[in-house]
Amino acid sequence: MKVIVVGAAGVIGRGVLRACLADDRVGAVLAVGRVPTGERHPKLRELVRPDLSDLAPVRDALAGHDACFCCPEGSPADVALAAGAALAEVAPGSAFLYVSGAEDGDPTEEALLALPLRAYVFRPGYVPGYVPRGVPGYGQPMHRTVARTRLHRPAYVAAAPFRLLLRLLRPAAAVTTAERLGRAMIAVAERGAPRRVLTAADIDAW
Repeated sequence: MKVIVVGAAGVIGRGVLRACLADDRVGAVLAVGRVPTGERHPKLRELVRPDLSDLAPVRDALAGHDACFCCPEGSPADVALAAGAALAEVAPGSAFLYVSGAEDGDPTEEALLALPLRAYVFRPGYVPGYVPRGVPGYGQPMHRTVARTRLHRPAYVAAAPFRLLLRLLRPAAAVTTAERLGRAMIAVAERGAPRRVLTAADIDAW
């Protein structure tokens, strides 16, 4: 499977990218972001575009891919709609998986689900940018997705107990990691899902 990761240099996108690079089901990855990811891998190719809300000039680079994992940071609606429109033009019928922080009835989600794509919306709840080791369920011995802004990192660590409490009290709105989200996106792109809008509980089930 050949996939595109839009927003690959962001907190969520970086974890999704690493999940793709580690998964044998993914044969090639095109990382699209405002800045380089800093990753090096034989199956990785990068496309740096400062304005992700306008992908029309580079849409030909998106052709030939089986899935797009859209993980935008900053103006997420504009980026998602631009990526969805470009992919629908060059690869209709491919999978488009959008990481959303919205609630029911969001017009961006509705617009994406209406495109001629196998579109899915992922609502993962809270995805920490820093996963402390030793926290049950979040301290797996794997790459940790770290926030690029140093000022944000202590906040992620301090919030760990609250994330665990949220997981217990509201499983549908609970916490997942970016890499776990990436593994779920790969599975859905490959096999589909019974629903087109997936919550944190659905993501953890993959």
